Amino acid sequence: MFTEQSLQIRQRNQSVLESIGLPSTTNVAMNWSSQALIAAALEKGEGVLTDKGALMCDTGTFTGRSPKDKFIVEDELTSDPVWWGEINQPFSPDAFDLLHQQMLDFLAEKSVYVRYVNACSVADSRLSICVINTLAWHNLFCHHLFLRPTSSEIADFSPEWTILNIPEFEADPLVHGTRKGNFTIINFTKKVILIGGTAYAGEMKKGIFSVLNFTLPRKGILSMHCSANIGAQTTENEADTALFFGLSGTGKTTLSADVNRRLIGDDEHGWADQIVFNIEGGCYAKVVNLSQEGEPEIYQAIRPGSILENTRFYEGTDQVDYANNVVTDNTRAAYPIDFISNFAQPSLGASPKNIFFLTADAFGVLPPIAKLTTQQAMYYFMSGFTSKVAGTEVGIKEPVPTFSACFGAAFLPLHPSEYANLLGSKLKSQQVQVWLVNTGWVAGAYGTGSRISLKYTRSLINAVLNGDLQHAEYQTIKPFGLAVPLNCPGVPDNLLNPRESWSEPAEYDLQALKLAAAFQVNFQQYQHGTDEAILEAGPHLED
Repeated sequence: MFTEQSLQIRQRNQSVLESIGLPSTTNVAMNWSSQALIAAALEKGEGVLTDKGALMCDTGTFTGRSPKDKFIVEDELTSDPVWWGEINQPFSPDAFDLLHQQMLDFLAEKSVYVRYVNACSVADSRLSICVINTLAWHNLFCHHLFLRPTSSEIADFSPEWTILNIPEFEADPLVHGTRKGNFTIINFTKKVILIGGTAYAGEMKKGIFSVLNFTLPRKGILSMHCSANIGAQTTENEADTALFFGLSGTGKTTLSADVNRRLIGDDEHGWADQIVFNIEGGCYAKVVNLSQEGEPEIYQAIRPGSILENTRFYEGTDQVDYANNVVTDNTRAAYPIDFISNFAQPSLGASPKNIFFLTADAFGVLPPIAKLTTQQAMYYFMSGFTSKVAGTEVGIKEPVPTFSACFGAAFLPLHPSEYANLLGSKLKSQQVQVWLVNTGWVAGAYGTGSRISLKYTRSLINAVLNGDLQHAEYQTIKPFGLAVPLNCPGVPDNLLNPRESWSEPAEYDLQALKLAAAFQVNFQQYQHGTDEAILEAGPHLED
């Protein structure tokens, strides 16, 4: 027997699906529970259970995002503000309409999983989303990674955006204008994201993040690819929030997971006037070589309800071998944020007191920690530097500098200077200190030196958070002009100045000039429209 309220919800849902254009013959599983989705995934052979009760799934051909196959519809709304190029590739509105309709037609007589979710944990910025999946585990992924509306919110839910994700639907490049059969296409005017030809679940969350990187800055909110935590006894109104920016392999997730602090979020945040808020409702952690000793919070979060991607069992068991990277190094776990024991509730904090830019410098040039000026912070934010080391890719025999603007270039529809200027204005108007932290090599480059101990890096981070480095004595090192402390509790003094840690200082000088030149070459693309003070804050080559 349907109650009046349940009938109203059914009618509202039907109206939403009709407005989306879903065929009336499509079989819809609406807002199913985690347990029901797991049961469906197991029944359909989408995954298997591990000894810990997690659902282990494969993503198929694509084990990561495909940036070259991501497009933005170019129309009146996007033509001028979007920073077009290799990252933001234009797509025809007509081609989008054709592909969109064919994807909807494809779903006739088929079964889908539909879910209402939100992004942004503050009401003023909240984005309501309807996700349509053909895979049950994809719908479970969305349940975990996005914010979960309450039952009362679902009753009145009115989605602003739609994600239509059909991995088994492949585009025809000659017909649709894509590069290959797989695609992710964002239409800001119609507020629709189309995903096809790939089963990598991360395309959904990063698609919405790209949307927010377009909409939030226009409201004066800085959208950020970073993790965030807050002091264990701190309220969201107190200034003890810390942000951790960094590309893959720099320690962003590891360093923000601190037993003495509460996790606001591990990947995507917004910074409004006086508040930092989590965009998501879950975590999407890399688990290659995961151990209980090394990352206990993540290890313990992998339990019934969690999802594992592209991992493998020890032979003849149902126990996960996290060191097995036969499929990919990008093995992942997805789980709701409340699977982390020390998460902040609500997922909010006051404006940050400290910001950390993490870089794994395999050249061994950058100091373990440096205190940045506002202009330097904007420069290194726009640079988004880390490095690849020998053996990570075919043909790499020595460290290779890698730059990703704002530590997330792949998700930025606007010119990087717009995000940097917004960061700069917040740094100037509020009491925020930015730190550059090298989690890479010391006492030499990769192959000669060694990667800095995690214990030392944690000591440096803790010294910042407890105030020890705020008023320490500093020296400036060339050619980067960075201020490094002379002392830090728990860290050998000779490591703090990288030149002093090298056995051959002259070799350090050559390596430093090489890296400084790479920074300058990378920043040439931002010369036009960037304030002169920011340009001057970068490294200077000696005559």
